[in-house]
Amino acid sequence: MSYSLILLAHGSSDPAWRAPFERLHEILATRMQVSLRLAYMELSEPSLESTVADLASAGVQRAEILPLFFAAGRHLRKDVPAQVGALAATHTGIELTLLPPVGEHPAFIDALAAVIAEQAGEPLPT
Repeated sequence: MSYSLILLAHGSSDPAWRAPFERLHEILATRMQVSLRLAYMELSEPSLESTVADLASAGVQRAEILPLFFAAGRHLRKDVPAQVGALAATHTGIELTLLPPVGEHPAFIDALAAVIAEQAGEPLPT
Protein backbone atom coordinates (compact mmCIF):
# COMPACT_ATOMS: atom_id res chain seq x y z
CA MET A 1 0.00 0.00 0.00
CA SER A 2 1.42 3.39 -0.93
CA TYR A 3 1.50 6.02 1.79
CA SER A 4 2.11 9.74 2.12
CA LEU A 5 2.30 12.09 5.08
CA ILE A 6 0.78 15.53 4.57
CA LEU A 7 2.07 18.35 6.75
CA LEU A 8 -0.87 20.73 7.10
CA ALA A 9 -0.31 24.39 7.94
CA HIS A 10 -3.02 27.03 8.28
CA GLY A 11 -2.04 29.16 5.29
CA SER A 12 -1.56 32.86 4.65
CA SER A 13 -1.50 35.18 1.67
CA ASP A 14 1.88 36.44 2.94
CA PRO A 15 4.79 34.49 1.38
CA ALA A 16 7.02 35.41 4.35
CA TRP A 17 4.60 33.59 6.67
CA ARG A 18 4.82 30.46 4.50
CA ALA A 19 8.63 30.46 4.29
CA PRO A 20 9.33 28.60 7.59
CA PHE A 21 6.89 25.84 6.65
CA GLU A 22 8.45 25.51 3.21
CA ARG A 23 11.94 25.32 4.76
CA LEU A 24 10.76 22.68 7.24
CA HIS A 25 9.27 20.63 4.40
CA GLU A 26 12.45 20.93 2.30
CA ILE A 27 14.68 19.85 5.20
CA LEU A 28 12.47 16.93 6.19
CA ALA A 29 12.10 15.77 2.59
CA THR A 30 15.88 15.35 2.36
CA ARG A 31 16.08 13.46 5.66
CA MET A 32 13.10 11.13 5.37
CA GLN A 33 12.27 8.25 3.07
CA VAL A 34 8.48 8.65 3.29
CA SER A 35 6.49 10.58 0.72
CA LEU A 36 6.09 13.93 2.45
CA ARG A 37 3.86 16.74 1.21
CA LEU A 38 3.15 20.23 2.51
CA ALA A 39 -0.38 21.60 2.19
CA TYR A 40 -2.35 24.54 3.52
CA MET A 41 -5.83 24.59 4.99
CA GLU A 42 -6.67 27.90 3.32
CA LEU A 43 -5.27 31.04 1.66
CA SER A 44 -2.23 29.31 0.13
CA GLU A 45 -1.21 26.73 -2.42
CA PRO A 46 -0.83 23.87 -2.47
CA SER A 47 -4.17 23.49 -0.77
CA LEU A 48 -5.20 20.36 1.09
CA GLU A 49 -7.69 19.72 -1.71
CA SER A 50 -5.11 19.93 -4.51
CA THR A 51 -2.60 17.86 -2.53
CA VAL A 52 -5.06 15.03 -1.89
CA ALA A 53 -6.18 15.13 -5.53
CA ASP A 54 -2.54 14.84 -6.66
CA LEU A 55 -1.89 11.93 -4.30
CA ALA A 56 -5.08 10.15 -5.35
CA SER A 57 -4.25 10.52 -9.04
CA ALA A 58 -0.75 9.18 -8.33
CA GLY A 59 -2.29 6.03 -6.85
CA VAL A 60 -1.49 6.73 -3.19
CA GLN A 61 -3.84 4.58 -1.13
CA ARG A 62 -3.33 6.02 2.34
CA ALA A 63 -2.41 9.47 3.62
CA GLU A 64 -2.15 10.85 7.11
CA ILE A 65 -2.58 14.56 7.71
CA LEU A 66 -0.39 16.03 10.46
CA PRO A 67 -1.55 19.53 11.45
CA LEU A 68 1.34 21.88 12.18
CA PHE A 69 -0.75 23.63 14.82
CA PHE A 70 -0.04 24.14 18.54
CA ALA A 71 -3.56 23.16 19.59
CA ALA A 72 -6.88 21.92 18.26
CA GLY A 73 -9.05 25.03 18.03
CA ARG A 74 -12.13 25.51 15.90
CA HIS A 75 -10.25 24.85 12.65
CA LEU A 76 -9.06 21.43 13.82
CA ARG A 77 -12.28 20.54 15.60
CA LYS A 78 -14.66 21.54 12.78
CA ASP A 79 -13.19 23.00 9.58
CA VAL A 80 -10.40 20.53 8.82
CA PRO A 81 -12.44 17.41 9.70
CA ALA A 82 -15.14 18.71 7.32
CA GLN A 83 -12.50 19.23 4.60
CA VAL A 84 -11.12 15.74 5.16
CA GLY A 85 -14.62 14.24 5.08
CA ALA A 86 -15.43 15.96 1.79
CA LEU A 87 -12.10 14.87 0.32
CA ALA A 88 -12.65 11.27 1.43
CA ALA A 89 -16.07 11.29 -0.25
CA THR A 90 -14.57 12.67 -3.47
CA HIS A 91 -11.43 10.52 -3.53
CA THR A 92 -12.69 7.11 -2.45
CA GLY A 93 -9.48 5.32 -3.44
CA ILE A 94 -7.40 7.00 -0.75
CA GLU A 95 -7.81 6.50 3.00
CA LEU A 96 -7.35 9.82 4.83
CA THR A 97 -6.56 10.08 8.54
CA LEU A 98 -6.40 13.36 10.44
CA LEU A 99 -3.80 13.15 13.22
CA PRO A 100 -3.66 15.26 16.41
CA PRO A 101 -1.77 18.55 16.04
CA VAL A 102 2.00 18.55 16.59
CA GLY A 103 1.51 20.79 19.61
CA GLU A 104 -0.03 17.88 21.51
CA HIS A 105 2.95 15.59 20.98
CA PRO A 106 5.21 15.25 24.06
CA ALA A 107 8.37 15.62 21.94
CA PHE A 108 7.10 18.95 20.61
CA ILE A 109 6.48 20.21 24.12
CA ASP A 110 9.98 19.13 25.17
CA ALA A 111 11.56 20.86 22.16
CA LEU A 112 9.62 24.07 22.77
CA ALA A 113 10.50 24.00 26.47
CA ALA A 114 14.19 23.70 25.55
CA VAL A 115 13.98 26.74 23.27
CA ILE A 116 12.19 28.79 25.94
CA ALA A 117 14.64 27.77 28.67
CA GLU A 118 17.60 28.61 26.43
CA GLN A 119 16.13 32.03 25.65
CA ALA A 120 15.58 32.68 29.36
CA GLY A 121 19.15 31.61 30.10
CA GLU A 122 17.99 28.86 32.42
CA PRO A 123 18.73 25.16 32.43
CA LEU A 124 15.90 23.04 31.14
CA PRO A 125 13.88 21.73 34.09
CA THR A 126 13.62 17.96 34.23
